[in-house]
Amino acid sequence: MLELKEVSFTIKKDGEDVNLVDKVSINVPRGHFMAIVGPSGCGKTTLLKTIAGLNPESAGALFWEGRNLSEEGDLDPSEIGYVPQFSIAYDPLTVDESVEAATRLRVRTRDTEELDGRIDRVLEETGLTAIADRQVKVLSGGQKRRLGLAMELVSDPKLLLCDEVTSGLDPRSEREIVRLLHDLSRREGRIVLSVTHSLAHLELYDSILVLHEGRVAYHGPPDQLNHYFSVHDTEEVYPKLATQTSERWQSSWMKHRGPYYSKLDRNRTKLVDSGGLHLPVVPELVPTAEEERDQEKDKEQEKEKPQGEKIRTPGFFAQFTTLLSRRWRIFFRDRGQLFLQLAIILCFPVLVTLFKDNANGQIANLSDTRKTNIEADIRESATVKQDQVKVGSAVSGIIMFQVILLSLMASNNSAREIAGERPIFEKEKFGGLRPTAYLASKITFLACLVLAQSLWMAVFVNLFAPFRGGAGGFESHIIFLLLVNGGMTAICLGISALMRTAEQASLLSIYLVGFQLPLSGAVLALPSSIEGITRPFISAYWAWSGSVGALEPKVLEAVKTVISTSISAQQTCIYTLGFHVAAGLIAAWIGTRRHQWD
Repeated sequence: MLELKEVSFTIKKDGEDVNLVDKVSINVPRGHFMAIVGPSGCGKTTLLKTIAGLNPESAGALFWEGRNLSEEGDLDPSEIGYVPQFSIAYDPLTVDESVEAATRLRVRTRDTEELDGRIDRVLEETGLTAIADRQVKVLSGGQKRRLGLAMELVSDPKLLLCDEVTSGLDPRSEREIVRLLHDLSRREGRIVLSVTHSLAHLELYDSILVLHEGRVAYHGPPDQLNHYFSVHDTEEVYPKLATQTSERWQSSWMKHRGPYYSKLDRNRTKLVDSGGLHLPVVPELVPTAEEERDQEKDKEQEKEKPQGEKIRTPGFFAQFTTLLSRRWRIFFRDRGQLFLQLAIILCFPVLVTLFKDNANGQIANLSDTRKTNIEADIRESATVKQDQVKVGSAVSGIIMFQVILLSLMASNNSAREIAGERPIFEKEKFGGLRPTAYLASKITFLACLVLAQSLWMAVFVNLFAPFRGGAGGFESHIIFLLLVNGGMTAICLGISALMRTAEQASLLSIYLVGFQLPLSGAVLALPSSIEGITRPFISAYWAWSGSVGALEPKVLEAVKTVISTSISAQQTCIYTLGFHVAAGLIAAWIGTRRHQWD
């Protein structure tokens, strides 16, 4: 049983307390199907999220099977299923793959046979078996809602909460979803609560909870709704609510609820006596012979199921491998993103090689003997200076160009990686997903991209414009390219984890990359008062400075003739870029653990 006693949820608005849910008290027995209805803004979804534990109650208490959730902790992820209005599946995946991933993330199975059996069962329960091989992106609205239900049913929740799962559907699809929810409430004593704005098909519910400005205006049988509100048609209920304040409706309900609750109890008794196969007040729900055979089969399966066995959540490694496998599958099926990554990896290094001619030039040496001809001496010095400027500017420019392009790749890698799937991630976290497993899968996936991008950038450019370093110079250059790409990828991942939307994360990441070049000081030296403040945060400077420091002495001197920015020690550059990587990952860890359910 689910019991709410004087439950309230309060927020601050303009310095004052506003009750979005105000002293709601209801009892919902096992095997019950209840609709939560009311005008827009009446607190339907807020109440549902409060029951789910997403909104901490400000007052009152919630009880689940006699356990005080306010004092003894929230429901176990396996006990509750929450189906939001938005889609909780990835478009490139198939129905079967989506349900399989949900099962692997939420249920620890003994073997593949148990896993497949659980998947097949929920696909059959939700009517998705025939379209199991279809990709999510081609499903209709009703099919996506069924998929959302299937992904929640994999853990056999005893309490199923549905938020506007029928909104936007055509009448036939809406009725099919409501009937499916009704059937699900008849299995294993499951409670199903469905928030809906629609007043159609109310006869399929066991009870109707009407909210008005966060307060209970009615909770009773659907066939008594019109009688209570003194209306001829159900559609007149909402206009009727507007004729009185919510306080008066709540007060009226507290006075008259006794007879309506008695009617609910009588209906409940009839339902139990009938075996829970149909609602006696709805003749059209009488099962066909085929449905009766299926129900008998379900009963036999229920008898064979081990009793009292608690669903356990998979461990870190199992969730990590599931998430990583799913991420790679999505990556290779998203042709737009795949082609963009290939184009970036292949084309950006080509852009760098446009400056190869000057970078490959030779720097003349001054003669060891002093010339007696002053004019010739000046001419020779001018030639050497000209070579130094040409080579130094080209080499410095190529290094900075590589660094900036890799920073741009890093932004593309991770700016939307978490923020772009925020609703799905928060929903899976609610279902038992470990944030550490999620973050580890993202880091592993992005690390592969960083390695491929950085190594290809270094090797390809080196074929046309060999890095003019001393012993170990090219290897040091590769390390700095890896670090700047990894650092910017980690920082943008942290931004993605902290932002609520992908648009916010992308915009901030673009600004961050855009300021790398002017604030690095590699083109124009910054004033010392600004340089000391900005330099620690500019990854491009440290990667450029570290790579320049690995050049052979003659080329290094040539670079110094065209820049006025100081060059830091390589060890300092490595430590600073390593700090950037760590800071980005810490921000990502904080963002993934923080509750950001919309």
